[in-house]
Amino acid sequence: MVRLRENEQRTLLALEKLGGKGSVEKIIEISGLAHAAVMRAALSLKAKKLAKIHESKRMEVALNDEGRYHARMGLPERRLIHATIRLGGETTVKKAVEKANLEQKFLTIALGWLRRKDWADVERGKLKAPKKPETGIDERLLALLNDEGPQIVKNLNKKLHDAVSTLKSRGLLKSDAKTLRELELTNAALKLIKHGIKPVAEISQLTPELVITGKWREVKLRRFNVTAPGPAVYPGKIHPLQQIIESVKEAFLDMGFTEIRGPIVETAFWNFDALFQPQDHPAREMMDTFYLEQPRRGGLPKKGIVDAVAKTHEDGWTTGSRGWEYAWSSHEAKKLLLRTHTTATTIHYLAEHKEPPVKVFSVDRIYRNEKLDYSHLAELHQIEGIVMDKDVTLRDLIGTLTEFYRKLGLEKVKFWPSYFPYTEPSAQSVVYIPEHKTWMELCGMGMFRPEVLAPFGIENPVLAWGGGLERLAMIKLGIDDIRLLYKNDLDWIRRTPLCQ
Repeated sequence: MVRLRENEQRTLLALEKLGGKGSVEKIIEISGLAHAAVMRAALSLKAKKLAKIHESKRMEVALNDEGRYHARMGLPERRLIHATIRLGGETTVKKAVEKANLEQKFLTIALGWLRRKDWADVERGKLKAPKKPETGIDERLLALLNDEGPQIVKNLNKKLHDAVSTLKSRGLLKSDAKTLRELELTNAALKLIKHGIKPVAEISQLTPELVITGKWREVKLRRFNVTAPGPAVYPGKIHPLQQIIESVKEAFLDMGFTEIRGPIVETAFWNFDALFQPQDHPAREMMDTFYLEQPRRGGLPKKGIVDAVAKTHEDGWTTGSRGWEYAWSSHEAKKLLLRTHTTATTIHYLAEHKEPPVKVFSVDRIYRNEKLDYSHLAELHQIEGIVMDKDVTLRDLIGTLTEFYRKLGLEKVKFWPSYFPYTEPSAQSVVYIPEHKTWMELCGMGMFRPEVLAPFGIENPVLAWGGGLERLAMIKLGIDDIRLLYKNDLDWIRRTPLCQ
């Protein structure tokens, strides 16, 4: 048994009166339903195989503002010819214009169409009209559109159809493509109607009055399809990348870390020299680093720290190292740049917090002079953390990072030996991505070298690690182009679910 709503029943009965087929407009007229109600009923009847929907594109024309003006006043050539006839059939153009009260902007148009329609002789500023011309087909179309409103071009007779192009060329019409819809009963609908349909009024909401009076027992409640998809809703939400930043920070805080922040603009001293990176290292060149044009240089810390860093670079100082065996330059160390890693913030913090325990992290922006492509950005985020305490070892670092990744939903983690300028021993962490069935490098890690710690008087071991946030975000969000994170693609932002 097919269940029908009230509007569906009324639509079917209206179609029966129309002989089984009719336009939406005719159904509205017979059923008394609103357009939206008929269309909802039509879609539902189609799904139930009780009606077919036929659509066709039709061109509709209507008068624009100028067209309505000429429909009211008469076409310019008609006004001019009438004035000429009232002046005896022969007069000057000037007098005819005055008699017709014709606007000057329409004069050229009027004279042109007088010649084209052969209504009058126009010569040397004079008009001669032997008789009043019959109403033209363009004037009939003008009157029809003015009296009856917009018309479907296909429904006009041939002459009026041809007149449409004339009035359009004169800029008096506007046109619009309309979709006309017709409904047709199926055989199943005809059988259903034959058995009898009696529309019963339905209500969609129980009111206190219906409940108190008991009338709810006498009315029919409208059925709702609770499984039907609702309208798409796009509430405000945090950008997917920012959600991941918050997840990373929450993981660190749960593990007892404290967040630290530092300046984006740093000196080369804190960005490179304090980390025992030699001043002739390729990474310090313009092709890898953004240096400031103005101001070019900043200040250095206390002389004792600077001297210790300089000696460590030159001969190893008290660390037992040979250093880099070159003449260290304070001029080079003063250069200002956009930090290339947040380790500049880390070492600055350690220089002021030498007593253990220290557990801090940062998730902040860094800048690299990179060529932009699907896997590289010039501005990105780095995740960094350090632990400084008595007797901590590489084993503690491996355990810390394993727990950190576990909190982010990455269960399988491996570590293998690697090399980094300011840590020894050093390692690389890789995580398994189940969706891609592959391992991916995420961050470098290690223990700060004595050449990094000694100049600042730090006597306890320091565990450190750092990696790109965007690479982690690409894994979590399932994307393979890093640029999408900053593209502000609204459709992608809407479709991306909230991160867990």
